Amino acid sequence: MNFINMCTLVERNSKTQENGICQIIFEMSTRILKHFLKCSFIQFHVIFDILIDLIFGLYYKNDIQKVPPIKNNLILMSASELAEKIRTKKISSLEVVTAFIERAKEVNEIINAVVEDRYSDALEEAKEIDKLLQTLENTDLIKEKKPFLGVPFTTKESNEAKGMLHTMGLISRRNFRSQEDATAIHLIKNVGGILIAKTNIPELNLWTESRNNLYGQTCNPYDTTRNVGGSSGGEAAITAACGTAFSVASDIGGSIRMPAFFNGVFGFKPTAGLTPLKGIGLRQEDYPNSMAEVGPICKKAEDLIPLLKVLIQDKISLLNLNAEVDITQLNIFYQENSGDIRASKINYEMRTALLKVVQHFKEVNGSVTKIKIPGSEYSYRLWRFWMTQENMDFKLNITNRKYRTSAFTEISKLLTGKCELTFAAILKLIDEDLFPAEDPKWAMNVTTNMKNYLMNKLEHNGILFYPSSPYSAGYHYTAFLRPYNFGYWCLFNVLKFPVCQVPLGIDKNGLPIGVQVIAAPYNDHLCLAVARELEKVFGGWVPPS
Repeated sequence: MNFINMCTLVERNSKTQENGICQIIFEMSTRILKHFLKCSFIQFHVIFDILIDLIFGLYYKNDIQKVPPIKNNLILMSASELAEKIRTKKISSLEVVTAFIERAKEVNEIINAVVEDRYSDALEEAKEIDKLLQTLENTDLIKEKKPFLGVPFTTKESNEAKGMLHTMGLISRRNFRSQEDATAIHLIKNVGGILIAKTNIPELNLWTESRNNLYGQTCNPYDTTRNVGGSSGGEAAITAACGTAFSVASDIGGSIRMPAFFNGVFGFKPTAGLTPLKGIGLRQEDYPNSMAEVGPICKKAEDLIPLLKVLIQDKISLLNLNAEVDITQLNIFYQENSGDIRASKINYEMRTALLKVVQHFKEVNGSVTKIKIPGSEYSYRLWRFWMTQENMDFKLNITNRKYRTSAFTEISKLLTGKCELTFAAILKLIDEDLFPAEDPKWAMNVTTNMKNYLMNKLEHNGILFYPSSPYSAGYHYTAFLRPYNFGYWCLFNVLKFPVCQVPLGIDKNGLPIGVQVIAAPYNDHLCLAVARELEKVFGGWVPPS
């Protein structure tokens, strides 16, 4: 090699090294810039949330109310305890139903949860049950066949109940009445439950507050300036306020667990495909591949398994609900946040509550494992995609199936004062019409990876503790400014895992806090065993008054 060639080679190597160094510097700078922007966005979001609470707090400061104290201790009991006392004739069904009706009337003036009642019919049914029980000596068969005989319950307005309104919160359906019960409601009635009322929802069940133009807004019994959640907001509010013994609700994106959290009660979404969906919403048949499930909302954890047994009926063999669970042998995992920077930051009290639960199980089990579900930061986007795979047409259903509307149509009506929809429904139309759809291949791949990851962690003996929300119930209307917080609930509809919302007391503002308890599919009994343990240790539901 001559001198010139050597010089050329050295020059080339120098340039290659220089380019490599430049590339490394560029990549490092890009990462630093992205990290800086991410941190800046998070800090801005924290300040934005503080300002929201400050402004709305000042606006609502003179409007705060709570429901009045409880006068009749009957309504503090679990549904299971009430059923036992009715069966053994220690109290009458009429006494129980009367007590809950009186309480429902008392609190509804404050929280606007009940939108239609059947109090007179319920009282007559209670009298007939009492007459029947007087003729029976042996009640063992009653306990087996009708475990909730004589116990009052409520359900959300969107669940069909024969002869009652089924408007779905739409002005265009304001006079529609159901010709038959939803299968789930029939099952509860068949085991002796007495339906006393139906409660408020958002339009078509698709918003995180229970408000519509027919029935107005439902308020939180702990603080009437606060959100009750959706779509089973009326159910959770009336249950927490002791206006019903238990509730039959439904959950396609947190619609049981979100309201249960905001109102400090237990709410359970079973493994997907277990409960009947006919008559739930506008469904005229069962859809086994849906993200939606029917489930209970109640004040006491002991009611969860008995109610679940009634609701799943012929599929009960798929679960092991009678199994004894040794919580000391469970594998415990937890995740501190979703990772979605668009969602609010988990506040101190919610994080502290989660870590107290984790610490308790660390002491009981010896170890716990912190994880991060790959893709949990995309919870909302994934749910948005999988909703397009549900057997429903929002644009058609929102007009009571008269025609397919659009964002442009409804915004035009809004500007001319002719729109019958809430702003939440218009936002849904805007989302469908103006924002790009999620990539199906991407969504399916991420969902599959998440399921596989979590299945491998939980297997048949694992539990995951996951935050319920960044903070307790927000002020009315603030959900419009924090839409991505919804991702904390909808993730587990996407994954179709069983989840129990467990109350953990109240925060410094007197509002409920809690945690979600997740198990692998068909291990619902593990969720419910852990819910009972947490209730025993942390106290569970706290009366709002």
